[in-house]
Amino acid sequence: MKKENENLDQLFEKFENQWDIQELNPGHQNDFLEKLNKKQPKKKYWLITSVAASIVLLLGVSIFYNTEKKPKDFKFASKETQRTDSIFNILIDNELVKLKEKNSPENQQIINDALNQMKVFDADYQKIINELQKNGENKQIIYAMISNLQTRISFLQTVLQRIEENENLKNTSHEKTL
Repeated sequence: MKKENENLDQLFEKFENQWDIQELNPGHQNDFLEKLNKKQPKKKYWLITSVAASIVLLLGVSIFYNTEKKPKDFKFASKETQRTDSIFNILIDNELVKLKEKNSPENQQIINDALNQMKVFDADYQKIINELQKNGENKQIIYAMISNLQTRISFLQTVLQRIEENENLKNTSHEKTL
C-alpha cells in the first residue's frame, strides 16, 4: 500500500504544472439547473415516423410475397422433401443474386449464357416435380430432384468463380517475362 501511495505521489508530481485549474463562474450551478428545468417542446415526430415505418414495412412484405418467382405448393410431398427443396432454393437464389451483382459489360455474355442454362435446369426440375406429383415419392425421383438442385448450385458457383478469375486477370498488371 505504501508503494502505491509513493507511485501516486510521483505521478502527481510529474504532472504538477499541467493540471487544468480554471474555476467555473459562481452562477454555473444555477445556469445548469435552469437549463435542466427549462421545458422543451416535445416533438411528436416519433408518431409520424412509426406510422411511416409501418407502411414501408407492410409494402416491403407485400412486395416480397407477391413477386415470389415460383410459388410452389408441395402439398403432395413429405415435409422432408419440402424442407430440402426450400433449403436448396434459398441457396440457389443467393447464388443468383451474387451472379446478378457481377453484371457488367465484360460479364454480360457469361451471365446471359448462365441464366439460359438455368432455364434448362428449371425445366428439368419442373419435369421432376411433375413426376413426383404423379407417382409419389420414391428414391429415384428424390435423388433426381436433389441432383438437379446440387447441379444448379455447383453450376452457379463455377460461373461465379470464372467471372472472378476473369476480373482478377484484368486487374493484374501484364508483365513481360523472358
